[in-house]
Amino acid sequence: MLLFMVKKSFFDMWDNFLTVVLFNLGFIIILMIPIWLPAPIAEVSLIGALLVQALGIVIAFVYAGAVAMMARDIANYEKPEFKNLIVYLKETWVTSLVLGLVYVAIGLIFKVGVPFYSALGNMLGLAAIVFLLWAVLIFALASQFYFPVRAQLDDKIRTILRKSFVIFFDNTMFTIVVAIGTILTTGISVFTALLIPGLMGVLIWHQVGLKLRVYKYDYLEEHPEANRRKIPWEALLIDDREKVGTRTLRGMIFPWKE
Repeated sequence: MLLFMVKKSFFDMWDNFLTVVLFNLGFIIILMIPIWLPAPIAEVSLIGALLVQALGIVIAFVYAGAVAMMARDIANYEKPEFKNLIVYLKETWVTSLVLGLVYVAIGLIFKVGVPFYSALGNMLGLAAIVFLLWAVLIFALASQFYFPVRAQLDDKIRTILRKSFVIFFDNTMFTIVVAIGTILTTGISVFTALLIPGLMGVLIWHQVGLKLRVYKYDYLEEHPEANRRKIPWEALLIDDREKVGTRTLRGMIFPWKE
């Protein structure tokens, strides 16, 4: 299942190469706000710089929420249409805003909390820092499913958060694999100036991951007596394998010659 997940994510991105690049350009432009603008503003007002940085992060999350819906369409073998971006922004901006604000809050807690607890210089301070690190790590891992759950399963914030954590705790190793894929995809993107696979590639990876993982729950719902550790992935992925198909390097670069 995991190898097919990698294969499908790659081909989904490749089949929509130009779309991925264009949406990544949107990310690059938006990320200029929290990365580049705060520095000159900080010379005048530190608080103003922090507010601009927070605003930029929130805007990036709102944009990501809408683009995640595009990534869902791609994962579902649909051709994404740019006109839908505004529609998706209207549908997702509230849920995306909440996630963005949570991450801004996490950044603030780290900026204030870690130095404070470090200054205590005792076991209580160390324990507080360790607890904080673990809490953030768990939330970061679970939040990988936030946009996919919003796109594929539910639109209520409380339900999205609950299902994200349920998926994480019920599929811990799978979640770690998704996180490794996220890190690798982001790392590769650095060498292409975030153009490919970029953050759009990460969103496709997350959407494909949840789409395929949901088959497990559909199967268990139909077969409640089944062994949860022995999911017949080969049977469950037949349709997707047929849709993804097999590719050659020649066919990927020159599809019209196949």
